[in-house]
This record gives sequence, C-alpha cells and structure tokens, in this order.
Amino acid sequence: MQNTRRFGLALATVFLLPLVAVACLWDYDTLAQERGRFPSTLELITGKFLRHSPEFYEWRIEDRLKKLEKDPNNLNYHDDLAAAYSKIGNFDKAIEVMQRKEKIQPGLYETYSNLGTFYILAGRFKEGLPYIDKALAINPDAHFGREKYQKYLVEYVLAKMKDQRKLTFPLVSAEAMDKSNNLKFDAWLNSFKKTDPNSDDRHSAVKGILGMMRFADYKNPILLEALGNLLWSERERGDGKQLATRAFLQASYFMKVDDQREEYRKLAKAALRMKQGVTLELVESAFQKELADAEKWYDDLRAKEIDWIKAGLNADEEFDKLYAQDPHIGGEEWEPGRQTWIQYFDTHPTVIVFGLLACLLLIIPTSLLLCKFAYRRICLRRANLPG
Repeated sequence: MQNTRRFGLALATVFLLPLVAVACLWDYDTLAQERGRFPSTLELITGKFLRHSPEFYEWRIEDRLKKLEKDPNNLNYHDDLAAAYSKIGNFDKAIEVMQRKEKIQPGLYETYSNLGTFYILAGRFKEGLPYIDKALAINPDAHFGREKYQKYLVEYVLAKMKDQRKLTFPLVSAEAMDKSNNLKFDAWLNSFKKTDPNSDDRHSAVKGILGMMRFADYKNPILLEALGNLLWSERERGDGKQLATRAFLQASYFMKVDDQREEYRKLAKAALRMKQGVTLELVESAFQKELADAEKWYDDLRAKEIDWIKAGLNADEEFDKLYAQDPHIGGEEWEPGRQTWIQYFDTHPTVIVFGLLACLLLIIPTSLLLCKFAYRRICLRRANLPG
C-alpha cells in the first residue's frame, strides 16, 4: 500500500511539475519580460538616455542668440532657443521666445506644442491646455500621439486640483487607491474610450508618457506617477509592476517633504503585492545600481560637453559625431529589436502552447511505461518473486 502511494505521488509530480512551472512563468513576470514589453522605460526612469547637460543648454542659448542676430526670422533657431531656456528652468523666457515666433509665422504646430508644454512645465496647466488643443487640431498624431496623452494628463491633473489651489503629491495615495482603483491615471484614460477608442491602448499611453519624459522632464513626479499607474495596470495581462515600482521610487527621491516621499514608497510597495518573493528592498537595491550606472554614463557625457565648450568647438556637431543612439541599462543585450529568450516566449504565446503539447506527448508515454514498471515491481514483491 505504501509503495502504491509513493507511485501515485511520483506520477502526480511527473504530470503537475511542468504545469506548476508554467503557472509561475505566467503569473510572476521577470524584469526582463517587462523591459521587453516596454522598451526604453527603465532607461528613461533612470535618466540613461541621450540628453544634454545644463552647460550645453547655456552654450546653446548663447549660440542661438548670436545666430538670431544675423537671421532673426529663422524659426528653427527660435525653437532651439526656447527649448534651451526651458531645459534650464526659465519657462518665462521660453514662452516669450515662442510668442515672438508666433508673430513671425502664426499657426505652426511646433509653436503651439512648445507653448503648451512650457506652460505645463511651469505649472500653469489651464494656460497650457488651449495650446495643446491647437497643436492637436493641426497634427493629432505627431510624436507618436504624445500630444493626446499630454492633454489627457493635464485634464487629469486639473481634476485632482479641483478643490485645492496647488498640487499635492502623490496625486493618488496608496490608501486612496486601496479604496478605489479607478482613481489611477490608467482608469482616467479608460473613461475616454467612447470618444477615443484608442485612448485606453496602454502601450500607446506609455509611449506618450515616455515621450514627455524624454523631451520635457524625466524627473517630473507627475509623469513618473502617471507612468507607474499605467505600468501597474490591472486591466490587462502583461503588466510592468517592477518598472512601476522603480517609477514610484524615483518620484520619491525627488520629494522634499518626508510625508510625500513616504507616500510614493507606499505606492512602490503596493505595486509589488502580487509579485511573490519580490520585495521592495530587493527591487530598490537593484534600482540603486541601475541609477548609479545611469549617473556614471551621464557624468561622462557631461564632462565631454564641458570640454567641447571650453575648447570653443561646436557642441551640437561634436555631440552628433559621438552619440548616434540611446545607451541601455545592462549592455548591448537591450538593443532595440533584439530579444532575450524570455522576451521571445513572452511575445510568442503559441510557442508556449505547442511546447506544452509536445511535453505532454513525451510525458504521457513515459508515465505509462513508469506505471507499468512500478506495477510489475509491486506485483512481484507481493508474490515474493525476484524482480
């Protein structure tokens, strides 16, 4: 009887072990899978992407002002100058330059897009929104649809400010989210489904937010929180909870108020609730190394730009010579278009299905043979015959 029980347990193990392994693979995604679904996200959260130093933008302001003295109606120089002012935090100057450009040639998409962005970065959301609407009216699909999601995000922020004069961070606390998951930005986007069928396309929304981080301010807590909400989404499979945790942690690092910092840490921890065996401490330890890697890369870039400026070189040209594409956290294996084997299986579910069927075809005959052999051994032992 004991042998029979052992055999039954062994047989159950043979059948169930592959299924348990696959369940773990599907239920608890790795960071590699998340990065495969949301390329460049980790790089933009950490700041390891092609961007310029404050010294570079100071140089560009001086350079473009000189060029505008000779060619005052050059629209590209106006865009460059305004963007440079914006990057060093002088939003009033950036807005002034764009208003001057609007007088030279009214009605351009780039002018309205920039004006809307500068007002928003300055915290003047209501003033920026009409310009985003104007930009969308001219070119609704520019920058991978980034403008549309910028509009939705501003409206979301204004809704959060409805009963208060200024924003409080985070926009939605972990405690409030526990009471209603509909407070998150991804739920807000879903409410636009009737008027815009594509508004709840999470990958497009993530791409839109990442575009704002790249071209506006990757350290902006509003963008980081919105990104974390989207990556955390419970509405569809294939989440990015480890990336979401990093977005919330990064937002916490930029908070000057202890209570706000702690609230973002609570969000980071909450995003990992369904990640068995993955703790906030483990993720933060890895994230600190990723941030150190990004900072080291950026420090090297900044040093180069400072050297070019000191040497009297054209910093624009020198940058273009040296940097052709974005760097990646973890080396060349994260080059866009390349996949690890984990990412491959994650994006090819049919391979998993046929793989399981093949395993079952192998397991069943093997299990029957084992069953026959074990049964024969049991019978022989009961009959006290040599095996």
